[in-house]
Amino acid sequence: MTLPPLAANAWLRWDVTRRLVPDGVRTVLEIGCGGGGFGARLSIGRDYLGVEPDETSSATARARVSAAGAGGEVRTGTVEDAVDADRQFDLVCAFEVLEHLEDDGAALADWVSRVRPGGWLLLSTPAFSARYAAWDEVVGHYRRYEPEQLAALLEQHGLVDVEVVVYGAPLGFPLEAARNALGRRRLRRGSTSVATPASAPAQAATHPDADTMQQLTRVSGRLFQPSGAVGGLLARAGTAPFRLVQRQLPRSGTGLVARGRRPGPA
Repeated sequence: MTLPPLAANAWLRWDVTRRLVPDGVRTVLEIGCGGGGFGARLSIGRDYLGVEPDETSSATARARVSAAGAGGEVRTGTVEDAVDADRQFDLVCAFEVLEHLEDDGAALADWVSRVRPGGWLLLSTPAFSARYAAWDEVVGHYRRYEPEQLAALLEQHGLVDVEVVVYGAPLGFPLEAARNALGRRRLRRGSTSVATPASAPAQAATHPDADTMQQLTRVSGRLFQPSGAVGGLLARAGTAPFRLVQRQLPRSGTGLVARGRRPGPA
């Protein structure tokens, strides 16, 4: 069994995510599985299906899930195109996806419909609207979320036992600063024509068109990935103490991981 490397911030996110995966989950759908970093891990001991619209990322995810030796499947396309609408799962996941969607309510309604009664939705997003900055713009984020806002959104779509965890402090702050510095350089060079979304802070410009946002979203999953096995080992070792520290700071950080259960028999 070979598990793929994760970037430093993904290690922080995975530390929270893995502890929120409910016991007894057998079937998993991951929407927007990117390069399969989480998918390979979620596929172990479970019937896993990942869906990713970016062909390059989905090919990487397919190889990584296969290398994990768990027999999971990765399909290229959107969840609407790639998965039967009436198929339901014990666990539906979407990590760093919701903020890329203009109509997050419609997306959540669809995701919840794919959770079997008694099953769970598990997702992650960037945290705190005031932290919206250059990197959010570059990668096609429509928004960031407040913890209470995300909890309310899940409850509005019929989920119960909702839990939202803030993660990332303290390491997430310098990691985010580095991403924003890179984002500002890209914007100065004109390497993206996207203007800050209207839902961002007050200094925002005009809202980009949907096609441009979709293009940026598809590429975003390939950015800041560790280069080779050595880079992956360094990210894992370097974040190890911070993964423990962040557990003591559950209200401070740069990202959110949330879960909620669809009412029904377990």
